[in-house]
Amino acid sequence: MAFIGNKYLTFAFCLFICFILVGNINSGVDAAEKEIPATKFGQNVGGPTMTFLYCYSCGYRKAFEDYVNILSERYPQITVNGANYDPPGFNMYLSRIVFAAKILFIVVIVSSFDIFGTIGQQTPGWWRHLLENKLYACMMVFFVGNMLEGQLVASGAFEITLNDVPVWSKLQTGRIPAPQELFQIIDNQLQFTETIQENPDFVK
Repeated sequence: MAFIGNKYLTFAFCLFICFILVGNINSGVDAAEKEIPATKFGQNVGGPTMTFLYCYSCGYRKAFEDYVNILSERYPQITVNGANYDPPGFNMYLSRIVFAAKILFIVVIVSSFDIFGTIGQQTPGWWRHLLENKLYACMMVFFVGNMLEGQLVASGAFEITLNDVPVWSKLQTGRIPAPQELFQIIDNQLQFTETIQENPDFVK
């Protein structure tokens, strides 16, 4: 009985640590997703503002950073902001549920907690196999969980607005704009005046 009590206590402690980790990681994810990276010309106030909302999990952060550098050279008066594009509907919440389930499943495997015995059922062979091969089981749960999370949050978005006016949508066009296309859009949208001039030293 003491052994069973200690086993439950160990599982409860692992479960408590699991929820703490989930809460801290989700808070960190929220902060990272909402963060607007500072740019070299982000201190400008009152000028045009261009905002990029992109799919972070799709690897579009590099494309955004490339555009930051290009736009800072050609249009130094424009402030560029960027943030993660939140997937539509319940996908973000489902991804967090999958993450929590993944961590919980790993904790159960590592602690060797007998779920089926607790509910009065015979332990199936596949569960005994997982408990006997903890490293393999945890790696499998981790990678499958990551794959499901990635599928849920991968929006494929690369949305661009200029002064809060949408000027490009990868969700609609199916592609990221070429630099010259974006330059043309900016020129047409702002109809550059004497106060908004291209950098004369920019190499086209």
